[in-house]
Amino acid sequence: MTQPPQKNSPKGDRIAKVIARSGRASRREAERLIEAGKVTLNGKLVERAALNVTEKDHIEVDGVAISAPEPARLWLYHKPTGLVTTAKDEQGRATVFDDLPEDMPRVMSVGRLDLNSEGLLLLTNDGGVKRKLELPSTGWLRRYRVRVKGRPQDATLEPLRQGLELDGERFQPMTVTLDRQTGANAWLTVALREGRNREIRRAMDAVGLMVNRLIRVSYGPFQLAQLKPGEVEEIRPRVLRDQLGLAPLKEKPTGRAKPQRRRKPRSTPRL
Repeated sequence: MTQPPQKNSPKGDRIAKVIARSGRASRREAERLIEAGKVTLNGKLVERAALNVTEKDHIEVDGVAISAPEPARLWLYHKPTGLVTTAKDEQGRATVFDDLPEDMPRVMSVGRLDLNSEGLLLLTNDGGVKRKLELPSTGWLRRYRVRVKGRPQDATLEPLRQGLELDGERFQPMTVTLDRQTGANAWLTVALREGRNREIRRAMDAVGLMVNRLIRVSYGPFQLAQLKPGEVEEIRPRVLRDQLGLAPLKEKPTGRAKPQRRRKPRSTPRL
């Protein structure tokens, strides 16, 4: 028997969101499972994703009941170069998710770092946390170490501090400081509060500087610190709650231990 249409959904969360929080599938995947007729609610087939459910409801996916939602969790991951930040790559390239420890649960990335960029990438098991961290209104500062080819002067960097418009797209002002000149290259520290596609590379190119290395060293209050390429470290639940204003949950003693990696850690490059 199929579930009759409901004009007024009960209070609660969208069923796809609840499935995603259980770790069974992403929100989009959950919506596709519903369309494929593989999800039941209280024994009845779910025909539409626009349906709210509560903790009292019983949901099954492919005949298997979903587990209770896991508490929101957040990990710091030192992304090496050469990995794409996507679950699946059409070109068959290695992804950050291929590099994670085997004991990691299903996670999503907060924003992205492109193929040739490295450094801090945040990972979470919770779609709500992901969206909150990515919202421009959050206004968290992202800080990068950037190596460029050339000998930039202060005047070279001033357009970046004022904000650029490239191809009809307005870039917000960046904080840019020249750290040191090393031969034909210069090291800069760049900080910004938005994360447009290849923003730093495009902005540097606009003022005649070519980026040949880009390392994200912080995202809001979360720091790369001494994390080595390929390593993962979980943020304590209490710290996560305090930073994001999440509702208190019973905390399990997770500590800050680093899970074992699936690959041999790469040596930390000298900056």
